[in-house]
This record gives sequence, structure tokens and C-alpha cells, in this order.
Amino acid sequence: MKLIAALALALGVACTAPVLAQDKSSADTNMQILRDKIKADKKLVVAANMQLTEAQAKKFWPIYDAYQKELAGLNKRLAKVILDYADADAKGAVTDALASKLIKESIAIEQSEAAGRKRLADKLGKVLPGKVVARYLQIESKIRAAVRYELASGIPLVE
Repeated sequence: MKLIAALALALGVACTAPVLAQDKSSADTNMQILRDKIKADKKLVVAANMQLTEAQAKKFWPIYDAYQKELAGLNKRLAKVILDYADADAKGAVTDALASKLIKESIAIEQSEAAGRKRLADKLGKVLPGKVVARYLQIESKIRAAVRYELASGIPLVE
């Protein structure tokens, strides 16, 4: 239940930043505010739901922080794809070439994210019990799915 409440809070923040209805500068600023807010809220959600012992926490948090840095790079790439699409869509200039380019980058981001998740699971699996690793991966997956769903709901289909 704690996870759901915290996700609702993060999604509430996501709802306040409709990327496609703004100019690029304003959208860039709002995307950064959104990223910062979700990052802070996310760590609280994870901490509240992991139920780590003190010994586990000492091993978990450094790996978590390193993974979040990796995700930040992927999030920046994803934000660029969204903003590039938003910019072209606002101008009525989504060409086949641009659509193909954005598809390739989106898939590359997803592949990088999956590879990062595998590395994360391997690192955590070396220092934590399997159930603890699975719990974190579930929490991370739910948070990312909720945020992506919210972002996707504000992006119109290509015309």
C-alpha cells in the first residue's frame, strides 16, 4: 500500500508537466523538475518498501545509487526522444525518416535498460538474498512502468 501511495504522488507530479503543450525551453525545464522530484520521491518509496536490515542496507544503497546514475543517463536519452518528437509534432513535421530515427533510439534505450537491469540483478545477487533482489526489481519495475505510462498518455500518436 505504501508503494501505491508513493507512486500516486510521483504520478501526480508527472501529470503537472505536459511536455507536448509547451515550447522546448519550458518543456526542458519542466522535465528537469519532474526528474528531480521523482528521483527524491523514488528513493523514499524504495526505502519504505524494501524492509532492509541494517547490514543489507549498507550493501544495497551504494548499488542502488550507482544504478540510479545509470538510469539518469537513459532518462535523459528518453527525454530527448520525447522532446524531439514533440518539437516535430508541434511543427507538423514528423517525417518517415525522423520517425524511424526515434524508433531506433527508443529501442536502443529499452535494450540498454534491460542490460542495466541484468547487471544490477547480478550485482545485488552477490550481496543480498534472492527475495530481496526480486523485491527491489519489482519495485523499480512498477515505478518505471507508472512513470512511462504517464509520459505515454501525454504523447499523441504519430500522424
